[in-house]
Amino acid sequence: MAEDREILREIWEGRLPICFTLATEEVSTPIAPDPFYLMVPRLTYFPLVTDKVRRHFVRCVVPEKHDNEMWLEFERHPLKWHYPIGLLYDLFVTNSELPWQITVHFDKYPDNKLLKCPSKDVVESHLMHSLKEADALKHKNHIMALMQERDHKQLWLGLLHDRFDQFWSANRKLMEHSAEDGFRYIPFRLYVPQLTSKPFVQYLVKPVENEKKLVVEDLLQRANLNFESKGPFQVVIHGIDIPLETPLQWISEHLSYPDNFLHLCIRYSPT
Repeated sequence: MAEDREILREIWEGRLPICFTLATEEVSTPIAPDPFYLMVPRLTYFPLVTDKVRRHFVRCVVPEKHDNEMWLEFERHPLKWHYPIGLLYDLFVTNSELPWQITVHFDKYPDNKLLKCPSKDVVESHLMHSLKEADALKHKNHIMALMQERDHKQLWLGLLHDRFDQFWSANRKLMEHSAEDGFRYIPFRLYVPQLTSKPFVQYLVKPVENEKKLVVEDLLQRANLNFESKGPFQVVIHGIDIPLETPLQWISEHLSYPDNFLHLCIRYSPT
């Protein structure tokens, strides 16, 4: 079980300042609305924190678009709502510019690139599905199956309302393991858009093999990708450059997102 509570709290309290601007072509009022600034948790999802953004801009689009689903874009990349906000930033922002400049749309929803998200219930379903997938890797799904409905609700409500203690009182059960072997497998996703057309790469990696603790470098070696071909790189999660010698079990316990996955981005220096 993760014991470094201060690290867990520091990760939980990570924030990103964002400047939301309505797409110019969708402004229907004589004067364009002011940008909307928001400080958002890195660990959450956009549909859980953008109600105010919608209310601010919807009055400035044509009435027939008022009920349309809002979607977000950064430098022509539609932002996937089912990716945590911190992951999207680490994936697309290479110069660490802040506040993050995001464009708001109410028209031409890109169905071919984004899942629909008509309500927060869809986000809850996505979170629970991801937690079950992660638990299947870690514990053959034994923990999620044994948890009661109120535990599942605590996980969801803790994330929804940004309550660290409420979330971790349930999530700590999902981080339990035997001291010698750790988890069965490490739940992770590796994002390398420079080297593969897949949205992410994942495969089975144990935290311990032949009594040796595996580290981030071991995980990368099993990807069968030539990371160095694009130059020097970093492995980034929560905006942190992770040393390659960091044990996988430790980062899985301490740096996983609320869905219990490590979302690792390979970042190259801007040319």
